[in-house]
Amino acid sequence: MLTDEYRYKVLKLLDANPNLSQRQLARELGISVGKVNYCLKALVERGMIKAANFKNSQNKKAYSYLLTPEGLEHKAKVAVRFLRHKMAEHKNLQAEIAALREEVGNLEPESPSKQEAG
Repeated sequence: MLTDEYRYKVLKLLDANPNLSQRQLARELGISVGKVNYCLKALVERGMIKAANFKNSQNKKAYSYLLTPEGLEHKAKVAVRFLRHKMAEHKNLQAEIAALREEVGNLEPESPSKQEAG
């Protein structure tokens, strides 16, 4: 299943650089080339991107992945959902940190210089 996070990241990377190879995308995303291939095929099938061979490329397997107007619109919608999700995660982490501070007696976090000296 293609999550909003991967869909957003793939669309963002391809929008910035349509000539990225699947291997480069995999490296940027920290996932396998197979998963990138799956993601790209799903985005092509949904009309979010178009894959075109480089006309003058020596490597006939080289593609350029261009976002369609639908892909650009979808990227914006996914970005909003992804941002909301990350903001909720941040809020939950803040609550967890506050609870942990309460549990340990409201200790302030150590500064990096104290941690290195300790």
